[in-house]
Amino acid sequence: MLGEGAHVLLTGATGFVGQAVLEKLLSAYPGIRVSVLVRRRGALSGEQRMERLFRKPVFGPWRDAVGEETALREFRERVRVIEGELGDVPPLPADLDVVVHSASTVSFDLPIDEAFTSNVAGPQSLYRALLDSGTRPHVVHVSTSYVAGLRKGIAEERSLEHEVDRQAELEHALAARADVERLSRNPRLLGRLVAKARDDHGRAGARVVTEAAEQARQNWVRDQLIEAGRTRAQSLGWPDVYTFTKALGERVAEDLWAGAGNRLSVVRPTIIESALKHPYPGWIDGFKVADPLIAAYGRGLLPQFPALADTVLDVIPVDFVVNAIIAAAQSRPPIGEVRYLQVSSGITNPLPFGRLLRLVREYFEANPLKDAKGGYLAVPSWSFPHRGVVERALRRREKAVNFADRAVDRLPPGDRTRSWISAIYRTRRDLETLRKFTSLYQPYTETEVIFDDAQLRTLHAALPDDRKADHGFDVTEIDWAHYLQKIHIPGVPGLTRGGSGDGGGPATLRPDLPARTDVMAVFDLQRTVAAATLVEHYVWIELAAKPLSRWPVVMSNLVALGPRYLQAERRDRGDFIRTFMRRYEGVHEDELRKIIADEVTVSLHRGLFEQALERIRAHREAGHRTVLLTGEIDVFVEPLAPLFDVMVAGRMESDPTGRWTGHLATPPLVGEARAAWLRRYARSEGLDLAGSYAYGDSYADRSWLEMVGHPNAVNPDASLYRYAKSKRWPVHSWTTTAEGRLTPVLRSIKGARRG
Repeated sequence: MLGEGAHVLLTGATGFVGQAVLEKLLSAYPGIRVSVLVRRRGALSGEQRMERLFRKPVFGPWRDAVGEETALREFRERVRVIEGELGDVPPLPADLDVVVHSASTVSFDLPIDEAFTSNVAGPQSLYRALLDSGTRPHVVHVSTSYVAGLRKGIAEERSLEHEVDRQAELEHALAARADVERLSRNPRLLGRLVAKARDDHGRAGARVVTEAAEQARQNWVRDQLIEAGRTRAQSLGWPDVYTFTKALGERVAEDLWAGAGNRLSVVRPTIIESALKHPYPGWIDGFKVADPLIAAYGRGLLPQFPALADTVLDVIPVDFVVNAIIAAAQSRPPIGEVRYLQVSSGITNPLPFGRLLRLVREYFEANPLKDAKGGYLAVPSWSFPHRGVVERALRRREKAVNFADRAVDRLPPGDRTRSWISAIYRTRRDLETLRKFTSLYQPYTETEVIFDDAQLRTLHAALPDDRKADHGFDVTEIDWAHYLQKIHIPGVPGLTRGGSGDGGGPATLRPDLPARTDVMAVFDLQRTVAAATLVEHYVWIELAAKPLSRWPVVMSNLVALGPRYLQAERRDRGDFIRTFMRRYEGVHEDELRKIIADEVTVSLHRGLFEQALERIRAHREAGHRTVLLTGEIDVFVEPLAPLFDVMVAGRMESDPTGRWTGHLATPPLVGEARAAWLRRYARSEGLDLAGSYAYGDSYADRSWLEMVGHPNAVNPDASLYRYAKSKRWPVHSWTTTAEGRLTPVLRSIKGARRG
């Protein structure tokens, strides 16, 4: 046993396995001292991170058993923090008895340099630091059974047979990022990325375009590095960069530590999932390997999946892994020998994938999840098709979704359009989930390797009989039906019975707004506060200023120029305003103002959304400064001035006689120009943008909506609706006006004709 005063160094203490090992050492091994290697994270020091760790559920039963104060005192007395990271390990204590190295990055699709830094360079730095310290502890190196790679049959508990030059692979992996970064700056690639960003985001402004292009470049770099890791691993016989680098990490331990005449045990768990018994049934920390598949299946997102029904999905509860690690630490191998222990269930208590699926399906049929509308979700019955069948079906569905997505962008905004966008959004998300899972998990759901656990069973048998119940790891104890249906699946993070929305949902009409005087609520006009557009305003004014006999000419001219205006609107909202306002060349501003005051104001007021008026009223009652920020010309919107504390609009250029020249006096206040105005106004007035609110309808509004802490999409176009959902912004459908369902322009025409 680990005796009184034994000193253990633990890496990865904040990880899933590491925190479980730490808890077991503290709760079951009195007198043990533990040093933990913990790096800073942002502003949090290593000490602060460990203080937070103490509050996590894994320590709950121990805190309850000994009392909160006693547990905290012991934690602070027995746990010493060594602040540092594996890439740069600080000097280590010289009195270590055991080192448990459990730190690693468990991700199947990491960029190649990140995977090598964590899983190869990390242990290399650790073992060199141990050698420098002069201490010679027994090292327990936690790896994974899947280092066996792409093979069939039984994988024994022994050193891996391969001739890979780990140092050469490490050097190439670390150099890969610089190589790919250089390629990402190729003018041809950058040109394509900028063109794509301009097509997708041009209406939101140049800044958004450049940000999107740079983000696309960074994504390209990451994708290339991920693909580099995957293909290099597969070219050498491993399914992914995770298992590849973990295999090389074992070789580091063998060469640097055991090769120097020190004791080494390599513990290889399989797929680690929630606890069977300790610290309590179902304890888990985060989403683990099998959980995304279980959650996606329960939500009906995986109609088929490439898998073999007879593949053994080797699952092991985390408390079995912890007990095996501590047992290995106490049973030292002879100097010069390396002991390998595979913590697995595949031989002794196998769980074929087909049986796992039946148990999961039975659970969700008895406990179905709900969709966003409250309906029960049905789970599929897999036929275990060949991977080619799944791939072809996936490609067909992806093409159909892409076509539908392009088509819906051309539709006018409205509830029906948004419902179609939501359906496409959900379908695309589901397809991306299926694509990701197919890529990541297929090697594990179609594997034909079985992991021998003979040496692990021997180690369990050597435990004293009175310790086997609480400290053993006999996998024959696991009843898979009970474990999965009563313990594991109910605790999978994110599986709620209330369904899941897509984000970007409707908000209440009268929100609970905090009373503040240092924030503002900024509103766009068209399709946000008012149902009418700039074109409709023009129609009202023209019809009010001209006799009935001239109406057909006005309308036919407007229809004839419609495509020109539509093209300008799609290209840039500022271009649209410039183009359309040329129609007002020669109009006298005072005469226009009188027409609007006498003939158009009533129609404009009737066309305001009641929900917008209610929201403006709520903001004013909360003390917020209300701002109308519009690209329309000031004369058009002057009747709305009483609604707002501040009104900012465009102006037309006038000649000496007061007639408009057809040109704007200042550039249109749209997109990024609004963002610049907001930034300057907030600074000069001492207003808090992070606490402020904004309401807009168009993707062109994105740049200024993003400036505030509470952006809202109102009657959004397809692009803004899609973006709002991705950012989980509130989405409002404001449709009720004082005139009911008919648009104000139709009402005004109907009333005029009756007159």
